Amino acid sequence: MKSLHLATEADIDKLMQLVAAFHSETGIQSDEEHRLNAIAPLLAGSPHGAIWLIGPRRAPVGYICITFGWSLEFGGMDGIVDELYIRPAVRNRGMGFEALNGIAKALSDGGIKALHLEANRNDERLIGFYRRARFQPREDYIFLSRTL
Repeated sequence: MKSLHLATEADIDKLMQLVAAFHSETGIQSDEEHRLNAIAPLLAGSPHGAIWLIGPRRAPVGYICITFGWSLEFGGMDGIVDELYIRPAVRNRGMGFEALNGIAKALSDGGIKALHLEANRNDERLIGFYRRARFQPREDYIFLSRTL
Protein backbone atom coordinates (compact mmCIF):
# COMPACT_ATOMS: atom_id res chain seq x y z
CA MET A 1 0.00 0.00 0.00
CA LYS A 2 1.59 3.25 -1.14
CA SER A 3 0.14 5.44 1.62
CA LEU A 4 1.51 3.33 4.51
CA HIS A 5 5.18 3.46 5.44
CA LEU A 6 6.76 1.59 8.34
CA ALA A 7 8.15 4.31 10.61
CA THR A 8 11.84 4.19 11.45
CA GLU A 9 14.10 6.13 13.79
CA ALA A 10 14.55 8.72 11.01
CA ASP A 11 10.83 9.54 11.33
CA ILE A 12 10.91 10.38 15.05
CA ASP A 13 10.41 14.15 14.71
CA LYS A 14 7.40 13.83 12.39
CA LEU A 15 5.91 11.10 14.53
CA MET A 16 6.39 12.98 17.79
CA GLN A 17 4.38 15.91 16.37
CA LEU A 18 1.56 13.64 15.19
CA VAL A 19 1.36 11.74 18.49
CA ALA A 20 1.38 15.00 20.49
CA ALA A 21 -1.50 16.29 18.34
CA PHE A 22 -3.50 13.08 18.83
CA HIS A 23 -2.92 13.03 22.58
CA SER A 24 -3.90 16.69 22.88
CA GLU A 25 -7.05 16.20 20.81
CA THR A 26 -8.20 13.15 22.76
CA GLY A 27 -7.17 14.32 26.23
CA ILE A 28 -4.43 11.73 26.77
CA GLN A 29 -2.11 13.09 29.44
CA SER A 30 1.47 12.72 28.19
CA ASP A 31 4.55 14.85 27.95
CA GLU A 32 7.33 14.73 25.38
CA GLU A 33 9.50 12.40 27.47
CA HIS A 34 6.62 9.96 27.96
CA ARG A 35 5.84 9.94 24.22
CA LEU A 36 9.51 9.48 23.28
CA ASN A 37 9.90 6.58 25.72
CA ALA A 38 6.80 4.91 24.23
CA ILE A 39 7.67 5.50 20.58
CA ALA A 40 11.46 4.97 20.42
CA PRO A 41 11.49 1.19 21.11
CA LEU A 42 8.92 0.58 18.38
CA LEU A 43 11.02 2.53 15.87
CA ALA A 44 14.11 0.60 16.94
CA GLY A 45 12.56 -2.76 16.04
CA SER A 46 10.85 -3.89 19.24
CA PRO A 47 8.86 -7.10 18.64
CA HIS A 48 6.01 -5.65 20.70
CA GLY A 49 4.65 -3.37 18.00
CA ALA A 50 5.20 -1.07 15.08
CA ILE A 51 4.08 2.31 13.81
CA TRP A 52 3.20 3.15 10.21
CA LEU A 53 3.04 6.65 8.79
CA ILE A 54 -0.03 7.43 6.71
CA GLY A 55 0.35 9.53 3.57
CA PRO A 56 3.55 10.76 1.95
CA ARG A 57 6.59 9.71 3.96
CA ARG A 58 8.12 13.21 3.84
CA ALA A 59 4.87 14.87 5.03
CA PRO A 60 2.65 12.25 6.72
CA VAL A 61 -0.94 13.11 7.56
CA GLY A 62 -1.28 10.51 10.30
CA TYR A 63 -0.10 7.27 11.81
CA ILE A 64 -1.32 3.91 13.02
CA CYS A 65 0.32 2.04 15.90
CA ILE A 66 -0.20 -1.70 16.25
CA THR A 67 0.94 -3.63 19.31
CA PHE A 68 1.21 -7.42 19.40
CA GLY A 69 0.18 -10.11 21.84
CA TRP A 70 -0.72 -13.78 21.92
CA SER A 71 -4.22 -15.19 22.06
CA LEU A 72 -5.21 -18.72 22.94
CA GLU A 73 -8.76 -17.91 21.86
CA PHE A 74 -7.72 -16.76 18.39
CA GLY A 75 -4.97 -19.36 18.05
CA GLY A 76 -1.86 -17.26 17.83
CA MET A 77 -0.51 -13.76 17.59
CA ASP A 78 -3.00 -10.93 17.62
CA GLY A 79 -2.70 -7.18 17.29
CA ILE A 80 -4.29 -4.15 18.87
CA VAL A 81 -4.76 -0.87 17.05
CA ASP A 82 -3.28 1.17 19.88
CA GLU A 83 -3.64 4.52 18.13
CA LEU A 84 -4.92 5.71 14.76
CA TYR A 85 -4.69 9.39 13.92
CA ILE A 86 -5.36 11.46 10.84
CA ARG A 87 -4.82 15.24 10.91
CA PRO A 88 -8.21 17.02 11.20
CA ALA A 89 -7.67 19.04 8.00
CA VAL A 90 -7.54 15.88 5.86
CA ARG A 91 -10.08 13.65 7.59
CA ASN A 92 -13.04 12.14 5.76
CA ARG A 93 -11.03 11.40 2.63
CA GLY A 94 -10.74 7.65 3.20
CA MET A 95 -7.15 7.59 4.41
CA GLY A 96 -7.97 6.10 7.82
CA PHE A 97 -10.18 3.47 6.22
CA GLU A 98 -7.48 2.64 3.68
CA ALA A 99 -4.85 2.43 6.44
CA LEU A 100 -6.95 0.07 8.57
CA ASN A 101 -7.69 -2.19 5.62
CA GLY A 102 -4.08 -2.13 4.42
CA ILE A 103 -2.76 -2.97 7.87
CA ALA A 104 -5.34 -5.74 8.35
CA LYS A 105 -4.35 -7.36 5.05
CA ALA A 106 -0.60 -7.07 5.74
CA LEU A 107 -0.96 -8.47 9.26
CA SER A 108 -3.18 -11.32 8.06
CA ASP A 109 -0.63 -12.15 5.36
CA GLY A 110 2.01 -12.18 8.13
CA GLY A 111 0.08 -14.70 10.22
CA ILE A 112 -1.68 -12.40 12.69
CA LYS A 113 -4.95 -14.08 13.71
CA ALA A 114 -7.04 -11.12 14.91
CA LEU A 115 -6.91 -7.34 15.10
CA HIS A 116 -8.63 -5.52 17.96
CA LEU A 117 -9.30 -1.90 18.85
CA GLU A 118 -11.18 0.13 21.38
CA ALA A 119 -13.51 3.07 20.89
CA ASN A 120 -15.53 5.38 23.07
CA ARG A 121 -18.87 3.61 23.28
CA ASN A 122 -20.67 6.96 22.97
CA ASP A 123 -18.90 8.01 19.75
CA GLU A 124 -21.37 6.66 17.19
CA ARG A 125 -19.49 8.23 14.27
CA LEU A 126 -16.22 6.52 15.25
CA ILE A 127 -17.95 3.20 15.87
CA GLY A 128 -19.64 3.49 12.48
CA PHE A 129 -16.24 4.09 10.88
CA TYR A 130 -14.80 1.00 12.56
CA ARG A 131 -17.81 -1.10 11.58
CA ARG A 132 -17.35 -0.07 7.92
CA ALA A 133 -13.76 -1.35 8.28
CA ARG A 134 -15.28 -4.72 9.39
CA PHE A 135 -14.57 -4.42 13.13
CA GLN A 136 -17.46 -5.70 15.19
CA PRO A 137 -18.22 -5.41 18.89
CA ARG A 138 -17.93 -8.71 20.67
CA GLU A 139 -21.20 -9.67 22.27
CA ASP A 140 -21.07 -9.56 26.06
CA TYR A 141 -17.45 -8.28 26.12
CA ILE A 142 -15.97 -4.95 27.14
CA PHE A 143 -12.34 -3.89 27.04
CA LEU A 144 -11.06 -3.27 30.59
CA SER A 145 -7.70 -1.82 31.62
CA ARG A 146 -5.59 -1.67 34.75
CA THR A 147 -2.79 0.86 34.84
CA LEU A 148 0.34 -0.61 36.47
